[in-house]
Amino acid sequence: MSNPRLIKLVFAVLLRDVVASLRRGSEWSNPLVFFVMVCALFPLGIGPQPDRLAELAPGILWVVALLASLLAMDSLFKGDFDDATLEQMLLTHQPLYPQVLAKTVAHWLMTGLPLSLLSPVLGILLHLPPAGMLPLMMSLILGTSVLSFIGAIGAALTVGLRKGGLLLSLIVLPLYIPVLIFGSSAVKAAVEGGPYLPQLAMLGVFFLAALALSPLAICGALRISVDQ
Repeated sequence: MSNPRLIKLVFAVLLRDVVASLRRGSEWSNPLVFFVMVCALFPLGIGPQPDRLAELAPGILWVVALLASLLAMDSLFKGDFDDATLEQMLLTHQPLYPQVLAKTVAHWLMTGLPLSLLSPVLGILLHLPPAGMLPLMMSLILGTSVLSFIGAIGAALTVGLRKGGLLLSLIVLPLYIPVLIFGSSAVKAAVEGGPYLPQLAMLGVFFLAALALSPLAICGALRISVDQ
């Protein structure tokens, strides 16, 4: 990635996808609306007791954020597949790795990052103690980036299917479990006054592994889907 041409390619694809997502609106707004609405329903469903909500808040926020990030995953490559842009990406002399890396980062910028920044507000709604706010946001920033990379593999495998949303969920949800466990446990440990940096370190390891390996898997999955 030290090649200036590759860096320029990454930023060009990243900017194109971010602008396209902002124009469509639903790709970034739907996950946020889902995140807010579902979190707002929990106090109505389990009762308004602050102690009970505070105890469940780390798991609630992480599960809902996971599902919200999955909500927009099906459309990651769908538009490019429908208008044949994806086929052109595979046929061009430009390397595919930096292009899928940029597209995945763009997806995270429009879904995972807003969810992470909004999470402290919903933490207040669920009476999450102040000690858990920063670990919640840090764990979600790391965790949602991993979710985007893993989800992109499933999106690439199902891009050629008309109704691939359910299959996408079945493929990626089992792979999301370790991220969910370490993310929610980091917030819970911080709330209880224990160390939470080891959990964040594991999320950092997941992120580095996903950053290095997931684009390779995405490239292979896209070639399989387009060749079918």
